[in-house]
Amino acid sequence: MKKLFAIAALIAAALPSWAQQVKFTVNGISNNNGATVRLVDRSTNQPLATAVVADGKFSISGNAEKDALLAIGEEQSQWTTLFFNDGTPVTVNLNDSTLKGSAANERVVAYDLALNVPYGHFVQRVGSMSEEEQASKMSEIQAEFGKIVEDMRAQLEKVFREERQTMIPVAFLNEYMQMVGEEKFDSALNSKPVYANHPIVKKLQEMMEREKAAEAKKNAFIGQQFTDLEEADTDGNIHKLSEYVGKGHWVLVDFWASWCGPCRQEMPNVVEAYEKYHAKGFDIVGLSFDNKKEPWVKAIADLKMPWPHLSDLKGWNTVASGVYGVNSIPDNLLIDPQGKIVARGLRAQGLHQKLREIFGE
Repeated sequence: MKKLFAIAALIAAALPSWAQQVKFTVNGISNNNGATVRLVDRSTNQPLATAVVADGKFSISGNAEKDALLAIGEEQSQWTTLFFNDGTPVTVNLNDSTLKGSAANERVVAYDLALNVPYGHFVQRVGSMSEEEQASKMSEIQAEFGKIVEDMRAQLEKVFREERQTMIPVAFLNEYMQMVGEEKFDSALNSKPVYANHPIVKKLQEMMEREKAAEAKKNAFIGQQFTDLEEADTDGNIHKLSEYVGKGHWVLVDFWASWCGPCRQEMPNVVEAYEKYHAKGFDIVGLSFDNKKEPWVKAIADLKMPWPHLSDLKGWNTVASGVYGVNSIPDNLLIDPQGKIVARGLRAQGLHQKLREIFGE
């Protein structure tokens, strides 16, 4: 079984101490003799303790903050069983991911399995189909996936509605945000449930505020005249951005890198837009966040990107990052013929829709 989401991916920094230390005791069973079992604090994603399965059993004990969200699983497994360090000993069965402990922790595991197991089975079954079978059953697959998503949304809303006086919703923060949206998430926290004071919630709120501030800073460029900069082309010749921008054409300044998977995934869409609208007055300038010349030049050729490319080969320290506040890629700026930035972060159909507004079909 596979976890669909991971709160730990959102929370990289360690949290300060917020409560008293409480002893945890975990006894468990597993069919995988010799396997290493890890107990991880989901606040920091740091291991608290390990044990090796012997004669089908293992045992772990130690201390952690009261109500810390913990996860236990075998090192080679993608599934972990969640529970809160509430002082009640836990018995976990890693063969079927069930748990015995306090009533609240038993509900955590029941919710977790109900949320994720149907999706895991769906992915496994569809993944085992041939491409031909997937194509022939696409409407059925889409309908089933839609129902799974709706069921997950309903279950998450139930958890956040019925478990307001417990810490249980903390275990499903990321899933809930993705399913219901940030506005509804904020509304749930504004109603002052018990779990709102949990450190994971506080840390997540802080991260969201930083992201909003960064997004606002990026969007502040919209409506402003572009700022010039200098970088080298693939032959080492220095060029100014003003050589390409503000010269009577619409220009997409595209921030990317050869090592950036999402950038490469998006590039066929950008190439398609270029081929469709270039003759009508649409140009692109690529500003790369690469560190090395060879993979940068190779990616340009492999992805068939026929527009000008510039880079100072300084990675995230590139001048373009500082000038335009780029903290994630892919990113881009759409600049009008007079050099004014009119849009940012256009991707997928959003790029095509904007260009249709400008150039028509």
